[in-house]
Amino acid sequence: MSQATMELMDFDEAMARFDPVLGLEVHVELSTATKMFCGCPTTFGAEPNTQVCPVCLGLPGALPALNRMGVESAMRIGLALHCEVAEWCRFARKNYFYPDMPKNFQTSQYDEPICSDGWIDVDYDTPEGRRTFRVGIERAHMEEDTGKNVHLGGATGRIHGADYSLVDYNRAGIPLIEIVTKPIEGAGRYAPEVARAYVSALRDLLRALEVSDVRMEQGSLRCDVNVSLRPSADAPFGTRSETKNVNSLRSVERSVRYEIGRQAALLAGGGRVVQETRHWHEDTGLTTSGRSKEEAEDYRYFPEPDLVPIAPSREWVEALRATLPENPAARRNRLAAAWGIGELEMSTVVNAGALDLVEATIAAGADQAAARKWWTGELARVARERGVELRDLAITPAQVAEVEALVQAGTVNDKLARQVIEGVLAGEGGPGEVVAARGLAVVSDDGPLLAAIDDALAAQPDVAEKIRGGKVQAAGAIVGAVMKATRGQADAARVRELIFQRLGVEA
Repeated sequence: MSQATMELMDFDEAMARFDPVLGLEVHVELSTATKMFCGCPTTFGAEPNTQVCPVCLGLPGALPALNRMGVESAMRIGLALHCEVAEWCRFARKNYFYPDMPKNFQTSQYDEPICSDGWIDVDYDTPEGRRTFRVGIERAHMEEDTGKNVHLGGATGRIHGADYSLVDYNRAGIPLIEIVTKPIEGAGRYAPEVARAYVSALRDLLRALEVSDVRMEQGSLRCDVNVSLRPSADAPFGTRSETKNVNSLRSVERSVRYEIGRQAALLAGGGRVVQETRHWHEDTGLTTSGRSKEEAEDYRYFPEPDLVPIAPSREWVEALRATLPENPAARRNRLAAAWGIGELEMSTVVNAGALDLVEATIAAGADQAAARKWWTGELARVARERGVELRDLAITPAQVAEVEALVQAGTVNDKLARQVIEGVLAGEGGPGEVVAARGLAVVSDDGPLLAAIDDALAAQPDVAEKIRGGKVQAAGAIVGAVMKATRGQADAARVRELIFQRLGVEA
């Protein structure tokens, strides 16, 4: 049976017959200025093979030197995940041949990780309400990233069917932290939601720690999703599959759901699940077989002879603990209470990536409702159109607060404020400068407004008669004409008042 026609068991039926167990391995690229074992820069998107040296190319005789910031980032991540930080640990060589590994081994950690035995609580939604699930952390260890293979000439971008392949070693040696969960049991039918919630909570935590930009679309946070099924919660674990490099929250949830359906159909039909890696296909929403999954002994781990062990002092560990930020979930709850908003409104802010920006805009003097409106509305729309993050837009929270102050002062209305924001984003200066340069201030002099009203009434005498006859809602047509004539710079409420005064009608 082809992968495309693979039968899936209905999810509800699968949950009635099997108990899912998950394991999630998240690889996090650290945002250090240089690589883990050399001084090469880590800038994303640089020309291929321009950020390399003898160390990260694995040339004979080149010796590594450990990145202190990478070690501190690893410990801060572990502490934030309630892990124990090892008093002594070391690196190991993970041996396997692949074109993106210039040394033919990856410098990693094996049986002596820097952090282990932690946990994180994650919230997820159910029809019965919001629930919290505790995910255990097995380990968080340091390693280096590999290079990047680019397969050209084929239809899928994978090596099978490609005419040739290229390798970019810029990524080789970039610091990675791999965070491995303990087996996630007891999630039941909410296993897909728990998996997504975990990766989302982890991403929020890493962003708060400022150790990574956690941009899944750029590969700086990648998730390997392990799924297995067993007949009941007290039965031994089943054989697992590992779906590699899932790079969005939505795909994490979908891949778990798909694998549950696929494995359930296999097992119910008398087949067996093969322990293997699998590829996730975003376009079709299915996984396909990759390669058989190696065990630890297949990698022939042995201690890295060119790097000394790491023995963090307790003083160093406690100094790093003191730098930990407020837990993101606790912070959201605190801000939601302070702003007087519910879970839905806060979710909108968080999902837009606007929490820090809204908080800073409020601190700059804006009302919380207005700050949320601008960042999750107009500015979120612009960010989506440009394909960038909100924080990358060329406007600051202080400038957004200034725009809102102009609205509150009556200098501009909401429509004009959008043009002010457009000008700021275009680099035309601050909000005040854009208003002056574009002539966007609301027309507050009744003289020009009365002239525009007279023109509109003369052009629509039938509407004027309706208003005189008591149909005051007809005034909307005249208001619209005046707004058009003044390029949206009139105060609509004032225009309405003047129309009724002009026609001798009480509103």
